[in-house]
Amino acid sequence: MNAWHDRFHQSMMGSMATPLGMLDRGEGCWVWDMDGMSYLDFLAGIAVNSLGHAHPVFVEAVSAQAARLAHVSNYFATEPQVALAERLKRLTGAGERGRVYFGNSGAEANEAAFKLARLQSTGERTRIITLVDSFHGRTMGGLALSGKPSMRADFEPVPGGVEHIEPTLDALERAIDGTVAALFVEPILGEAGVRPLPDGFLERARELTTQHGALLIIDEIQTGAGRTGRWFGFQHAGIVPDAVTLAKGIGGGFPIGALVTYGAASELFGPGQHGSTFGGNPLATATANAVLQEIESAGLVANAELRGQQLRAAITGIDSPLVTGVRGAGLLLGISLSEPVASEVVAAALREGLIINAPNPVSIRIAPPLIIGDTEIAEFTARFTRALESVRPVTAKETT
Repeated sequence: MNAWHDRFHQSMMGSMATPLGMLDRGEGCWVWDMDGMSYLDFLAGIAVNSLGHAHPVFVEAVSAQAARLAHVSNYFATEPQVALAERLKRLTGAGERGRVYFGNSGAEANEAAFKLARLQSTGERTRIITLVDSFHGRTMGGLALSGKPSMRADFEPVPGGVEHIEPTLDALERAIDGTVAALFVEPILGEAGVRPLPDGFLERARELTTQHGALLIIDEIQTGAGRTGRWFGFQHAGIVPDAVTLAKGIGGGFPIGALVTYGAASELFGPGQHGSTFGGNPLATATANAVLQEIESAGLVANAELRGQQLRAAITGIDSPLVTGVRGAGLLLGISLSEPVASEVVAAALREGLIINAPNPVSIRIAPPLIIGDTEIAEFTARFTRALESVRPVTAKETT
């Protein structure tokens, strides 16, 4: 076993599985480990590294702002903070009444949104609805919102008042009434295997929440920043939510989270009801501004749509009995497998120099940097094909 394994286990908390490797550096869509082996990164830090690795715009933004002003606490405002809030209001369509809260992660953004939902609670309006198999973070509030009982089991009781419904139109119709304070949804259930919501779900959710005075809160932590071929996943449905939570791709690798509110929801928080020491610091916000500006100016939202279509075609063209379909949008795609061998496929891909992910035993998730082109798609297809060819289906193992 490599020496770094021992160092890791002797120093790091046992809350995480043993890492797949120890990476040393990256450039563009590639990373290198400590032994110098290169890997095509088609996970991008789980939809985080929008511009890939060591992008000049990212490096310059971090370096320039670190040399100017990195942190001031929330007792002061800075130009990057206000500029990023203005940018997010524009990109999300929050409008003049929109407001932005900054944290440091997706979980923190969802904690703020959880509080927003509680502020919407009045009288009998106390229920918060989320979806089965959803994922909203690993804090206690995030676990309460997440529709994954196995994640909550060791930490019960989690904060109450949250109900989880199946992601179907029928379940939505039955659940939303005048007792609901808020509905939390991901446009695509990433940790459930990259599963989009049913057609018409977000549109009907907007109609029902408006009718009954509930907030519609969209978790765009994995789907935001252009990943789905739109700036945000909810924009495919043509709706306007009451709030969106953001993180991951907006910082391009620098930790940042945000809650953007619309209209009357922007007036729910008052002074002192929420805060963060590091949230909205100038280093994080200047970097996020630069990342989002580059995504915009380089046309990477359109590139995500185009390359996503090419990847779908490439994957469906692979002659393998293991691949049964592709779902998702843009550059957040889930590959359905006919056998529960996703972990074996991921391990085989790693041996081929390809980084992908298995959110469950029958699904592969790919979420490459938004900068990929023809070369990266061709490399992915070749390496993924070889990985599939090296994995023996469960049925074959059982019959030999």
